[in-house]
Amino acid sequence: MRAWTRALRAEGHSIRSVARSLSLPYATVWHWCVDRPEPAVVGTALRCFRCSPDVAQPTDPGAYSYLLGLYLGDGHLAVTPKVPVLRIACTNIYPDLVDACARAMLATLALKVQRIPKRGCVSVESSGRHWPCLLPQHGPGKKHDRPIVLADWQREIVEVHPGHFLRGLFHSDGCRVANRVTVRGKAYVYPRYMFANESTDIMGLCQWALDLLDISWKMNRRNSLSVARREAVEALDRHVGPKS
Repeated sequence: MRAWTRALRAEGHSIRSVARSLSLPYATVWHWCVDRPEPAVVGTALRCFRCSPDVAQPTDPGAYSYLLGLYLGDGHLAVTPKVPVLRIACTNIYPDLVDACARAMLATLALKVQRIPKRGCVSVESSGRHWPCLLPQHGPGKKHDRPIVLADWQREIVEVHPGHFLRGLFHSDGCRVANRVTVRGKAYVYPRYMFANESTDIMGLCQWALDLLDISWKMNRRNSLSVARREAVEALDRHVGPKS
């Protein structure tokens, strides 16, 4: 915590803003950064492969691909003059999903992750100057009201780790359900994956990732995708897995 505090201070943030973002007393931050300063040896810049020439790729490309899927589904990156904050809303009935989201943030860039209870969900949050470097899809307004296009380097990562990307998408805006149908008076129950998103760009990315894994899909509504064939569901099971 002390090293992270000094790193934020070294990046130019005021003592008051660092204390507020890390939930520390002002006096503690002042003591660590002014009274007894030491060189900041830990910082997100050291893990940002977009800024550091010594880092060729994300620390964990699979974790990044998963986190990207979560972000496109239920994430928001607040970019302010202070420290950018990545927030991903996870339904609180899935504690393992909250843990998986936190692990992905830590493996990708974060030095600290906060879990803030909200109504019906847990907001998994991380402050970091370099989140905008790794998530260039951020912008004002809702995602379905603006273009969502992956950068070339992001597409290269997802092409290698499409299963992790799909896991993030389905863990945010998707579900695995028991579909019930009746044919000639006989009831059948079979598993089915559903993915719903208002953004045609994000829906297209989901379709593209499924195609990379040769998993068949179809659009059952304008904003809803279905994976229902037995072999397709079994293939997606190997990559997505349960939320809880």
